[in-house]
Amino acid sequence: MSRFLKIAFALIAFINFNCAIADNVWPTHPIKFIVGFGPGGANDLVARTVAEAASKQLGQPIIVENKPGAGSVLGADFVAKSPPDGYTFFVSAGGIVTNPMIKASMPYKEGDLVPVSLLTISPSIVVVSADSKMNNLKDLLALAHEPNGLNFSTAGTGSTPHFVAEMLKVKAGGKYEIIPYKSGSEGMVAVISNQVDATSEASVVVIPQIQGGKLKAIASTWNKRIAALPNVPTTKEQGYPEVLIGHWAGVFAPKGTPDAILDKMNNAINAALNSPSVQARLTPQGIEPAPGSRASFSKFLADEKGRLSPIVKRANMKED
Repeated sequence: MSRFLKIAFALIAFINFNCAIADNVWPTHPIKFIVGFGPGGANDLVARTVAEAASKQLGQPIIVENKPGAGSVLGADFVAKSPPDGYTFFVSAGGIVTNPMIKASMPYKEGDLVPVSLLTISPSIVVVSADSKMNNLKDLLALAHEPNGLNFSTAGTGSTPHFVAEMLKVKAGGKYEIIPYKSGSEGMVAVISNQVDATSEASVVVIPQIQGGKLKAIASTWNKRIAALPNVPTTKEQGYPEVLIGHWAGVFAPKGTPDAILDKMNNAINAALNSPSVQARLTPQGIEPAPGSRASFSKFLADEKGRLSPIVKRANMKED
């Protein structure tokens, strides 16, 4: 009994200490959000928008630092090896799920980063050139079944456009010439200049070109239409619910970061995502805020891994 009481008191003391870290101590100085891509991209925009709003909730600045390289692996590795003290977080994209699937080796283990909060989802929008005869997904798939097939640009092996092409191939068949470019922007330009037939890119990337009359949107790859493109039907509405993928951003922390700190950061991020100022800045660009709990983010990641892993194996995706 005496031993049991000692263990119980020790556990209570640990819980109280853990809570005190978040409630009374943390944060006492600026926090860092590490972005695994260069400045100016969608993840960088989301990170800076949320950091500014969440810092007001926490009473300390959140500084965004860009550490691009290796498909965001360099930034993720930096955070994975940082002290788990609540002052360094990683703002990820979908590569945190798919990189381990397509890369021969990784510098950190999957469990070295723990989920904190989903931030946003930006659907991938299937686009063709503005003067294309294709007006919907049915037209695109018909072209894929013609003798010459369909030329589809991507941002490289394992990129979201690559997954879209492979999903279409698996679910609808046809002949696809998948052409990798160095970035989604280059792949988009290839469509505008009619070097390729189609691509699928983040809404934030293609919306300006759609509005400028250079691209035509024929499908959204998420499970609902987005406010910025209300007239663009989803792949589900056009008969292909399995073609489902989004450009998402989320926050991770080094393994060992106290739960109380993770919970407090999650709460601050949710308050930021629910604020009218953040929504007004992101939604018109096709970036949908996606607040939720740590548990719901963990489930989201597990679902993504379960859906995408078979596609990687079937397509034999390997890093370029």
